[in-house]
Amino acid sequence: MNDTAQLTYSPERHTIPSPSGSFRLAPMTCSLGAELFDVNLGDASRDDALFAELRELLLEYKVLFLRDQDISRAEHVALAERFGPLEDHPVAGSDPDHPGLVQIYKDLDSPAEHYENAFHCDATWRENPPMGCVLRCVETPPVGGDTIWVNMAEAYAKLPVAVKKQIDGLRARHSIEASFGAAQPTEQRHSLHQRFPDAEHPVVRTHPETGEKILFVNAFATHFVNYHTPENIRYGIDYAPGSSNLLNYLISQAAIPEYQVRWRWTPNSVAIWDNRSTQHYAVQDYWPAVRKMERAGIVGDRPF
Repeated sequence: MNDTAQLTYSPERHTIPSPSGSFRLAPMTCSLGAELFDVNLGDASRDDALFAELRELLLEYKVLFLRDQDISRAEHVALAERFGPLEDHPVAGSDPDHPGLVQIYKDLDSPAEHYENAFHCDATWRENPPMGCVLRCVETPPVGGDTIWVNMAEAYAKLPVAVKKQIDGLRARHSIEASFGAAQPTEQRHSLHQRFPDAEHPVVRTHPETGEKILFVNAFATHFVNYHTPENIRYGIDYAPGSSNLLNYLISQAAIPEYQVRWRWTPNSVAIWDNRSTQHYAVQDYWPAVRKMERAGIVGDRPF
């Protein structure tokens, strides 16, 4: 029986109306992510009611995806600024006419680096990591270059009870020197550290708007700062393997597929994500193709 049409999946056939009924959306996985239809982000940058609805959906789904968003850089920035002030990046370059709009351009002349292709939460080396980001695809490879997002509230919720007890109250150090600085010459790396000293954050943070508990360690985390207690340490030799093994175990939770959603980019597609409750991984499988993205990161608050 030739029933190809029934086997073809189209997300637009599986949509539900938005709360206001003004547009449609399709949940992407059982864990996180929703694709929106019949929404123009240029309009959302000017329309209070539409933006408020997008913000509520972001809290629910953690990542929102849209295609065919032929918006200007000014509209991109205006939309992101509705969430809050934008921040620049000390390593990646920004558009000179739109401060805070970081240009993540990869082409044949780009130096080899491996920063994006690790599960990470943006800029946790800051005392106040970003609240979220709006990322637009300018140019994408014909295949490859996907991005994966992870629901870190779900990752925390599914931890064994014994692990939750063990990490309750733990804090971790996050470092730009140990990540972006790792491939830099020594003096440049030390200068980066002086400009951005390591930050300390709770291993389990609380989402300031939803109250969710979130596992908040990622590729920027280097070690626990308060692990050395009588409950954890018998001899000094316990510290290094005990704390590092636990940290690596926690970081590895982001790699569990049940907590993930994967997005295939097309030109003018956009992702908006809550950086407080997710991690992401930019898959670098597309060389020698070109991939150009523009990202507006939104200033966040101090994790607690």
